[in-house]
Amino acid sequence: MVSLVRSSRSCPDSVKSVILTVAAIAIGIIGWSGNPFLLPVAMLFPALWAMAPARTGAALVAAGYFLAASHGLPQGVVNFYGGGIGAGLTLWVAASAGFVLVHTVLWTACPGWGRVLRYGIAAVLMSVPPFGIVGWAHPITGAGMVFSGWGWLGLGAAMMGLLAMTTRIWPIVTLAMAGLCLWSAATWAPPDVPEGWVVIDTRFRGENGRYADYAQQIATFALVMEAADDGAKVVVLPESAAGIWTPTTAHLWSKALEGAGLTVIAGAIIVDPNGYDNVMVEISEEGSRILYRERMPVPVSMWQPWRALIGEPAGARAHFFDNPAVEIDGVRVAPLICYEQLIIWPILQSALHNPDVIIATGNGWWTENTNIVAIQRASANAWARLFSLPLIVSFNT
Repeated sequence: MVSLVRSSRSCPDSVKSVILTVAAIAIGIIGWSGNPFLLPVAMLFPALWAMAPARTGAALVAAGYFLAASHGLPQGVVNFYGGGIGAGLTLWVAASAGFVLVHTVLWTACPGWGRVLRYGIAAVLMSVPPFGIVGWAHPITGAGMVFSGWGWLGLGAAMMGLLAMTTRIWPIVTLAMAGLCLWSAATWAPPDVPEGWVVIDTRFRGENGRYADYAQQIATFALVMEAADDGAKVVVLPESAAGIWTPTTAHLWSKALEGAGLTVIAGAIIVDPNGYDNVMVEISEEGSRILYRERMPVPVSMWQPWRALIGEPAGARAHFFDNPAVEIDGVRVAPLICYEQLIIWPILQSALHNPDVIIATGNGWWTENTNIVAIQRASANAWARLFSLPLIVSFNT
């Protein structure tokens, strides 16, 4: 990439923009392939953005990077809604609008501290609402693979590295971070999960609007009891594993757990006339409680606030900054449900509360023939490495 960029210095602006856009597409595909060790490749994005010869070129670089990083979305939309690829392509392009807008408006042709500051503002805007709601593929996610175990210091160092990428010293920064990444990969060992905590991944088929029925609940009970027989004390199940949560469902689960001496953490939804909450519930033979309400459901497919304007239920509620950490059997947990693993502020807000473990759950029935679940797992892995936290991941695929 270095040689391509150097050779482009004597090229017309249009040719240089094409070269940089192709490079942005490449780092988007590679960095967000689903392999956590490749996430740091995405940290090259600020360098390409800074090299753009004009604002139009910066927009092309941003669009190329984001669309490449999220290239599994169109197929995911087709799987979720059915029908042709047109709707998937439309949502794919629409989802990139926030990222492209922020990086286009804040781009400047003037090198120096002004450009550094502008990229810093862009990075922050894409980390928090409203733009952070669609802040996928944020280059800062690679911090954990470069600065494993450094915690907040590592986050700050990664941010400084991203800012330095917009300056002339970006090749030096690239080499330094590559060396740190290799060192972290060779020396870092993940901490152990709490004793007796067990993850169950499931493979139940799904469809839009359908939740776990009685037969699926019974099949899930069998998996849980098998884990209990093997000595599990806490079992973590995927998003939506317990279906629609009602008093009847709660009684069914508590009855099934009688005598097991077991706590189950399961995904569910709680419905009311105005919409629903996507939640984690804690269940034992003594009863159950709502453990966590999702802060940021998937926009469009779940979170639909515009529907309230026409008097219809607004889909899944976003609790934005609520319940960033919860306690289970004396263990402080940072909970992340599905989409929250792809964006920035939920995990950083949770990390402020000094959790002992990260629980990341999802229901990826609609991600067949995509790398979306792999990217979710890679992102969660990177954040767990950054803060040196045990990671518990449970998915239905």
